[in-house]
Amino acid sequence: MTSPLTLGVIGVDHRHIYGQLANMQALGCTCKGWWTEGDPQPAAGFVERFPDVPRVDDRRRLLDDPDIDMILLADIPVRRAERAIEAMRAGKDVMTDKPGCTTLDQLQAIRDCAGETGRIWSIDFSERFEVPAVSHAAKLVADGLIGQVVQTVGLGPHRLNRHMRPGWFFDEAAYGGILTDIASHQIDQFLFFTGSTDAEIVASSVGNFANPGDPGLQDYGEILLRSNEGQGYIRVDWYTPDGLPTWGDGRLTILGTEGYIELRKYVDVAGREGTDHVFLVNGERHEYTQASDAPLPYFANLMNDVRDRTESAMAQAHCFKVMELALRAQAQAIRLGALQ
Repeated sequence: MTSPLTLGVIGVDHRHIYGQLANMQALGCTCKGWWTEGDPQPAAGFVERFPDVPRVDDRRRLLDDPDIDMILLADIPVRRAERAIEAMRAGKDVMTDKPGCTTLDQLQAIRDCAGETGRIWSIDFSERFEVPAVSHAAKLVADGLIGQVVQTVGLGPHRLNRHMRPGWFFDEAAYGGILTDIASHQIDQFLFFTGSTDAEIVASSVGNFANPGDPGLQDYGEILLRSNEGQGYIRVDWYTPDGLPTWGDGRLTILGTEGYIELRKYVDVAGREGTDHVFLVNGERHEYTQASDAPLPYFANLMNDVRDRTESAMAQAHCFKVMELALRAQAQAIRLGALQ
């Protein structure tokens, strides 16, 4: 195993930065400082969780520091491409929150910069990389327990938590649309589990059905995908009711020719306690596994990739393709409800 990295944080506008940094620190990485524009709501939680990481008054102090290997980004989505390009041109690799960008032009600029600089641009797709149940399911699939994967169904419900949301959350141009944002998780999982390197957006739609007073908010979205290796359906929304004890009942079903796997990632409603519930059914057995002890290899692999210039955490082409498909699905989506 290679030595830990030295990190810098730019942008704490989304709470996902907590998991990005905590998982790297758990591997022994150190963070020399953090910078963010203004005082976004997650900043207080960041200071509480990482009290030993100093705030700096100019992000150039982090970008120009020769000791820093990688920048972690969780800025407002529309600014993430600019921040990532700035970091790569400063000689830093990048781990960014999803979505990594909000337009196809931004994505092309990132592709060009990564190609020119040789830097890594990696998106922490937390609904795969920070969920032990997904690691467990990946092993079951790799072991051939459900045969050839034919389809994935990814459901990404979220709680609105209106009182906690900043203004940019209700501005489509700022967050990129619900398919660009949330559904990038499910596109990543579709490509990963079907072994696809590309896919067709057969159909997509976005809607605003519950929040007509917020015309910039998309509270519903769906995508139908098809590739040479499999099919996929995705539904994402902001409708999680307050009665659920967590932010969303995220689920993934992986259908194979010889069985299927269902993941109830964050809650088993009126069932077993805890997270990371995995159900397997095939020709020999039906079983349940509580998979919260499964490993999360993305972070260690990315650390090694930075040192060794490899692609063990995630192929760069895969990262680009996820965002390309999310952005194309968003661009061609039929607009429903209050968005019409």
